[in-house]
Amino acid sequence: MSRNEESYRLSELASRIEKNKQMGGEKKIDKQHGKSRLTVRERIDLLFDRGTFDETGILCHSDLPEAVPKTPADGKVCGFGQIEGRTVYVSGDDVTVMSGAGGRIGVIKAIKNFIYAAKKGFPCIHLGDGGGARIPDTMGSMGIMKAMELFDAHTREVPFIVNIMGECYGGPTWEASISDVVIQVKGSVMAVTSPRIIEVATGETSTAEELGGWELHGRVTGQVDLFAENDEECLWLCRRLLSYLPSNAHELPPQRQCSDPSDVKIESIFEAVPEDPKQLYDIHNLLNMVFDRDSVLELKPYYDGSLVTCLARLAGQVVGVFANNPLVTAGAMGPGACEKAIAFICLCDSFNIPMIFIHDTPGFLVGRAAEEKKMPLKIMSMIKALQLRSVPCFSLIVRKSYGMAHHNMAGGKLPDAILAWPIADISFMAPDVAINAAFGQNPSENPEVEKMREAFMQEMMKKSEPWEAAGMNLIDKIIDPRDTRTELVKALDRARGSSGTGGMSRRLLASWPRMV
Repeated sequence: MSRNEESYRLSELASRIEKNKQMGGEKKIDKQHGKSRLTVRERIDLLFDRGTFDETGILCHSDLPEAVPKTPADGKVCGFGQIEGRTVYVSGDDVTVMSGAGGRIGVIKAIKNFIYAAKKGFPCIHLGDGGGARIPDTMGSMGIMKAMELFDAHTREVPFIVNIMGECYGGPTWEASISDVVIQVKGSVMAVTSPRIIEVATGETSTAEELGGWELHGRVTGQVDLFAENDEECLWLCRRLLSYLPSNAHELPPQRQCSDPSDVKIESIFEAVPEDPKQLYDIHNLLNMVFDRDSVLELKPYYDGSLVTCLARLAGQVVGVFANNPLVTAGAMGPGACEKAIAFICLCDSFNIPMIFIHDTPGFLVGRAAEEKKMPLKIMSMIKALQLRSVPCFSLIVRKSYGMAHHNMAGGKLPDAILAWPIADISFMAPDVAINAAFGQNPSENPEVEKMREAFMQEMMKKSEPWEAAGMNLIDKIIDPRDTRTELVKALDRARGSSGTGGMSRRLLASWPRMV
């Protein structure tokens, strides 16, 4: 060792850094690996481009003297790195230190860096694997009052992605609830508190999976957007997701080169969508034909599948797609579909992503179950979100588009352009439903009544065709289905303007809650 290295305490610096990099020690690291999970530092190495992670606050520790030796980095690993050359901030819970529970210093470090990253326009990612707050740090009047000071409003200035990768209670759950996108590893948990605390507090017994497993959040709550089989896939999904989002709200999403032609007819499109409006089909097949190859990334895939919400690319440009799926409840949307639509509208509008609505719906689900879930409120909240959006918006009517659902799918005067296929069927309700409402469900024994019934049916079917609306300039263009990709590309290019940079949002939805 040179004299300068000794006098400037460089060996001590190196020793302290190396000690904190060992986290909670070999036994706890082995325990994490035994669950087929990576440590927080291994996760960060996989997340970022090789060798780009620059850690801040590695020498932090608890402010409680007795806990100093047991809290390397105070249980939070934070810093900046590169993902495909873009600077990104990450914070991660270290489950080998105090079970990942948040201490005052570690949490303050993470939030301070988050605020700095947001001011500088860098996306933020959290790797959740923690058991809430440390009890010694939050007990008492001062503890809880100080803890409340740490909460800050997220106004979607930068994308905020939360990954649920272990047993997450309290802190990581709160972060997920105010984030833009949540990714959950199957086998992990996201809940307010643990089964043990619930049993002590209420006497209720439940498993961690029942409280916050992926099936619950995928199919019942809708709080999670993407799911992964393991840590590696979760981090890959996180990187992929970020490729659709701008670094901050003052930029357009990244554009990629696209080799797929935009001026060639899609001859196979007739195989994807049956002409018969009562025949079911999977809308995913159509989406994969229209949008750039392998670019469709569906969010909330298990939550109310009557509506598909996905990020995709169209001639290299990022778009947000809302598509009715006739394979699920014939495309009739329920409360869950409205919730996921509102969340996706807020995401797209906040980060300058144009929206495309693809109609094939008989309307909304009706009945007692829907009313109990506040169906009218959900419908109108979705319309309100659409009215406040300010990014380009396009509407494509493929087959059915009935009732209020037509407006909720950006029909009427809301979109920049409305396109329709020649088989589009647009009305207040399906003609066969209207005739049953007018004449009753059972055929009449009176021939005159039956004649009137048939005439009424033919008239309704005729009026539901798109020609009358197009004649009144209520539909901008009726298109050959095979030209769907070409027509959407042209509409998107026009909306971007002559400079190609148009379509920035006025951010009226930036403070809207993630799920309502």
